[in-house]
Amino acid sequence: MRIDKEDNIWAIDKGSDMIVKFNPQGRVVWVFGRRKEGADEETKPWGHPKPPLPAVDGLFRQPTDVTWDSSGNIYFTDGYGNSRVAKYDKNGDWVKSWGEYGTAPGQFRLPHAIVADRNDNLYVGDRMNHRVQVFDTDAKFLRMFTIDIPPVPGTKAVNGNTPTGDRLTEVIGAPNSICITPGPNQVLFIGESTFPGRIFKVALDGKVPGVIGRSGRRLKEFSGAHALACPSETDVYAAETSNWRVQKLIIH
Repeated sequence: MRIDKEDNIWAIDKGSDMIVKFNPQGRVVWVFGRRKEGADEETKPWGHPKPPLPAVDGLFRQPTDVTWDSSGNIYFTDGYGNSRVAKYDKNGDWVKSWGEYGTAPGQFRLPHAIVADRNDNLYVGDRMNHRVQVFDTDAKFLRMFTIDIPPVPGTKAVNGNTPTGDRLTEVIGAPNSICITPGPNQVLFIGESTFPGRIFKVALDGKVPGVIGRSGRRLKEFSGAHALACPSETDVYAAETSNWRVQKLIIH
């Protein structure tokens, strides 16, 4: 879920392949995408076929996040099934999409989060490629960066086996959620998935001045930081799927 500058609420319904815009009074304004219905020829879940099914303009397969540029254009990460970013204009009309499944620049393996900075650069959390890719609003690839800070030795996963070897390499710094602060001196906060479970303070060039927490259940520990909000550089809210809670962090 995201809230835009006009206090509209944008709900990402991954299970229904839709994004719904609500006004501040809770009324539906727009619906993007469409859920399969009983009259459709094929109503079973999409699954994750390899190679992926061809993407279709205006339809989604498990979308994950939304952001906006300074002109009001809308960007969705269409994440689990289509491995792309979709762009609409401020009137809700389809513009374009870019990306496909893969590991090359401009390709994605689960684009799970997206934010825009004050210069309209788009930061896409490419989770399974454990990297952040940066684009302009016309889909031009600008750069990418990774976070390669290993967990503190002895850190354990909250649920399931603790990753090791190649699997550990894949999850270190994998961007599960991203927020960006307002104002002239913006920074990113990036949350890992359930393990190693940290939140990083990240400069726009990808440098990491701060690491917050570790995998765990206690306060200031995280498991599945699936959504972040950072209304300032000192206040961060983290919603955790595995720990079923929201934590407010005050950054000194």
